[in-house]
Amino acid sequence: MSVLFTFPGQGAQRSGMLHALPREPEVLRTLEEACIVLGSDPLLLDTAAALTSTYAVQLCLLIAGVAMARVFVAHHAGPDMVAGLSIGAYPAAVVAGILNFDDAMRLVQRRGHLMESAYPVGYGMAAISGIDRYQLAPIIANIHSTKTPVYLANLNGLRQNVISGSEEAMQSVMTLALVSGATSAVRLAVNVPSHCELFNPAALDMQDAFSSVKVSRPTLTYLSASATRALFDPTMIASDLANNMATQVHWSETARLGWERGARLAIEMPSGTVLTNLTTPLFTEGLAIACENNRLDTLLALVARERG
Repeated sequence: MSVLFTFPGQGAQRSGMLHALPREPEVLRTLEEACIVLGSDPLLLDTAAALTSTYAVQLCLLIAGVAMARVFVAHHAGPDMVAGLSIGAYPAAVVAGILNFDDAMRLVQRRGHLMESAYPVGYGMAAISGIDRYQLAPIIANIHSTKTPVYLANLNGLRQNVISGSEEAMQSVMTLALVSGATSAVRLAVNVPSHCELFNPAALDMQDAFSSVKVSRPTLTYLSASATRALFDPTMIASDLANNMATQVHWSETARLGWERGARLAIEMPSGTVLTNLTTPLFTEGLAIACENNRLDTLLALVARERG
């Protein structure tokens, strides 16, 4: 059976996430490589103050995901397939051999700056649980307008979806969703309206950025949470990565795809447990587990056991 590595998106970040990485040679090497690209210490990015910035959050998730995956690879416990949610697609692409880490760093720098400068205040994302997408869609349609834009952004589970848009519009949708039977409506720690058409112009800019970057055929199975299928062609992957900020996320379908392709162990790279919680219902006869709050030797043993 196969091992799937999952890489979380914005909202999974936490203060000290880079400092919490294991003191393994691969982590130190990754931090050194990041320092060269940034021209500054990447450990300055994971303070509570720094993580109010979309730019810092996205870089931290890239660095943490690549560093931790490299630790597993060094212990002969690398993945057979990878999948990332939103910014998580970039560390997934590095681990799959699609992007060089330094190129990914520069692309994510540009991505973070574009997203933050486009919507510096007054926008974000919220998770709504307890009603399905078909119950949520008319509520969104009732609130959405040019002045109050709001969109269905992430389809994370049967009754767990995420909306993007302006603060005013999101608050209205959250209120109506709760009246309509939602069990919770929570504003996420995301300060930009990801995965909707508001980022179409920025996605075009990212397409230009990818035109000067080498994108290789993956060395393992790369699952796109936007396309909900395995991608192998470098041109298609580059387009998928460039556009993912403006494209809906289909996480539950992507996790199911991993299961259907043989994954029975899904390990979430730092930080957090968001994807593990979303993936667990689909891995009922397998195991979804996060690096967070688990010992490295325990995780390595699970990979070894899975591969018999």
